[in-house]
Amino acid sequence: MTTDTSITMNYTWPVDEAAYRENELEVNRSAYLQHLDTSHRSVKIGIISVLGTLIILGNMAVIMVIASSVAGWSKNTRYFLISLTGADAALALIVVPLNLYGSLVKDYSEEPDSYCHIVAFFNSSIFASCMYALATISLERYVAVFYPLHYTSLMTKNRIRSLIAAAWFLPPVLLFPISIPGGFVRVYFSSASLVCNPDYSSNVAYSLTLTGLIFFPCSIIMTMANLRLWFAARRQRNMFKNHEFRIRAGPDSASRVLVPVMIVYYTCWAPCMVTIIYTAISQKAVPEWIEFFAVWLPSANGFLNCIVYFWLNRSFRKKFMLLGHRLCVVLCHRPEKMVRFRGPGTVSVVSYTWENNNTLQERACSVSSSCTLLSSHETESHL
Repeated sequence: MTTDTSITMNYTWPVDEAAYRENELEVNRSAYLQHLDTSHRSVKIGIISVLGTLIILGNMAVIMVIASSVAGWSKNTRYFLISLTGADAALALIVVPLNLYGSLVKDYSEEPDSYCHIVAFFNSSIFASCMYALATISLERYVAVFYPLHYTSLMTKNRIRSLIAAAWFLPPVLLFPISIPGGFVRVYFSSASLVCNPDYSSNVAYSLTLTGLIFFPCSIIMTMANLRLWFAARRQRNMFKNHEFRIRAGPDSASRVLVPVMIVYYTCWAPCMVTIIYTAISQKAVPEWIEFFAVWLPSANGFLNCIVYFWLNRSFRKKFMLLGHRLCVVLCHRPEKMVRFRGPGTVSVVSYTWENNNTLQERACSVSSSCTLLSSHETESHL
């Protein structure tokens, strides 16, 4: 007699509930961070796109106005301003598209390719050209105001061409090593700023040399030139207020023009330079949004320059409104409505009026760093 015995054995595997919950939390955390990174990325792309649009529109208006003569602006001044406008426009036409393409199309999960090196080279070169262009404008205005009798001998055509050429060709020479893959400067794609950045900590000496040759000289030139112009304008204003002539003092236009120039410059460029120096020395990354704004604030300077260097200038506004009126008349097909629009003959940053309605002798200056001084013999005695 055979008896079949079925033996059923139930095995219960031990489950570590704590480990299971921890793993589930890690998965949820990764999904949340990925979603957060995607949303941040969309916001950053939107900010960059809006910034690029503002730069293009602002500099298009500037080019439309300064393409022809503007009352109160000399030909040399226009050359320097056109150079600045070209550098600012390059931010929107070159820097923004190249970096957006790299962040949207390229996959930089691994080591960056040669495209990222080229983009980093263009980014750094255009930024440096903008700073040099700002410094050359301040230098030209300083010579025009403090050395009016020697201006033509100091600012010759060849020297002006050399200054503009240096602003455009010196940065590519200094920054050429960035464009070489596998060179002594490493390049990486930053997911925080969505740009291809040089890794300044990979070569501290080279990074500090760049700041010493680009940022600090430009900052010193702009600061010293604009400070001297501001003090000269204030001294002239106080002299007129305390003079025996009864002169009605106008608004403090020197502060209204020169102070915004310096505030905009340091607000846009100082965070970027501080971040570069901090990263190079400490070899640590800054927080995500700090890096994003520090990297893109110099591009915002390309739009703000349209305001502080051009829109604050009365002659520029008059010329812009004249062109806008003409364009409106053409679009409305009403040429009979066209009226003559007379712009001011001179531009002054500090102006006063005599009681007998005789105006002071003014010398045309650009809005970047200018002030109305006294006539030549009084200027030399008081300045």
